[in-house]
Amino acid sequence: MKKIFIILSISLVALSQVLFTSCSSTPSVPSNYQTENRLPQITPDYTDITVPCNIAPMNFSVKEGTDKVVVRFTSPAGEFVYGEENNVIIDEAEWKSMLEASKGKDIKVEIFAEVEGQWKMFKAFNFHVAEEPIDEYISYRLIQPSYVAYEELILAERNLTTFEEKQFYNNMAVQTEENGQCVNCHSYQNYKTDRMQFHMRQSLGGTMIVDNGKIKKVNLKTDATISAGVYPAWHPTLNLIAYSTNKTGQSFHTKDKAKIEVQDTESDLILYDVEKNSVITIANDSNELEVFPTWAPDGKTLYFCSAHFEYKNDSIAKETEMIQRYKECKYSLYKMTFNEKTHEFGPREMVYDAASEGYSVTLPRVSPDGRYIYFAQGEFGCFHVWHPDADILAFDTKANEVIDLKAVNSNRAESYPTISSNGRWLMFVSRRDDGNYTRPYISYIDKQGKPRKAFELPQKDPNFYTFFLKSFNRPEFMVEPVKQSLNEFASAAKKDAEQATYGK
Repeated sequence: MKKIFIILSISLVALSQVLFTSCSSTPSVPSNYQTENRLPQITPDYTDITVPCNIAPMNFSVKEGTDKVVVRFTSPAGEFVYGEENNVIIDEAEWKSMLEASKGKDIKVEIFAEVEGQWKMFKAFNFHVAEEPIDEYISYRLIQPSYVAYEELILAERNLTTFEEKQFYNNMAVQTEENGQCVNCHSYQNYKTDRMQFHMRQSLGGTMIVDNGKIKKVNLKTDATISAGVYPAWHPTLNLIAYSTNKTGQSFHTKDKAKIEVQDTESDLILYDVEKNSVITIANDSNELEVFPTWAPDGKTLYFCSAHFEYKNDSIAKETEMIQRYKECKYSLYKMTFNEKTHEFGPREMVYDAASEGYSVTLPRVSPDGRYIYFAQGEFGCFHVWHPDADILAFDTKANEVIDLKAVNSNRAESYPTISSNGRWLMFVSRRDDGNYTRPYISYIDKQGKPRKAFELPQKDPNFYTFFLKSFNRPEFMVEPVKQSLNEFASAAKKDAEQATYGK
């Protein structure tokens, strides 16, 4: 056995030397090639995009019917050549040097592919490197798009400057086969994680609150409210969270590419005081479905969506009537002033009357300068993530007009817009890849408010999205990582929830 072990050890050392020599060799740009007057087919489509100056490498795969390619990157930092296979994996240190030297400039990308013994050179494209960085972290929920049932639900954060991903909550840590747990709606105060929250439904249900680094689990359902808090918006400076409370239901299409419809049969707005552990009502008109609160950056205005809907048939349940009339449900954008000293709200004011235009708006987010309100818009309803017609639009509060962000949209569903802390990067989810899975996309927003071509969140493996069978849900920007561990959250989840009180 000893002799066999020595021989095996020598073989492994020799093999590692061969592999190292092979990987360290630099490919050569072919001297003879045919010129193709078209862009190459690459996945993800990173041709002619604007990227942050601190983003992880934009690795991609060349889809030209060949396994042999050479790619040349030309930047102010120098020329870098990669190749051998159709997957282009960029060295992280070299990529950082290119980004640093190319702020406000372009990185030129030239692709050569050998097809049936003949090299071809495709039309070059550029990575334009923005001078403004992107927030270092994002977080999202990972979920199987199963419509009816679910099992593992993950809340994860990703470092955008690298490929590092970390789970900070996983329902498998607390649920059993008999007692499943849903997890959703993670949210942060002003992009920071010292104050954050997320919901747990069903088994061990409650809202997980992190306040100045301390975890507590609360029950926001009171006798005076429809439900516990659902869609959250943490005030930018005060220890207050605006929520919608909702009674939602699902219905399923037997013959429709949208597959599923989610309806709100009732919804109101509430305000939760974290320190007092108390709730007050903001808006609860019985003929209005108020949902998706979001704060202006100065904390003096609360925006939200509301649909006017009057039930007409007392002989059937509200859920049944809503299913019959769900296409009539169209949400418009409203706002209320907020007094930070008295915590009182002014009357509701119309911002964008989408319903009168035949549309429905959801999930508004305000840019850090307060000028633009980004939202998802579709023909009807409040759950656009399954609606192929849903797009991301913006309302310009200065010009008092809606902007169609054509550069970021596709012919499939777009939803969950969010804007970076410097206002230069718009993130959203899209089903444009295959119609089934939502993937995160990012677009640069210039100083005139115009978006550039959106690009898919880069992964170390260019083929990651082909084989990853989960959807990315509710992406959120963060300027720092979540400080609590999965085990700390799981331990808190197993405790009884503190009951919130109702103020008035």
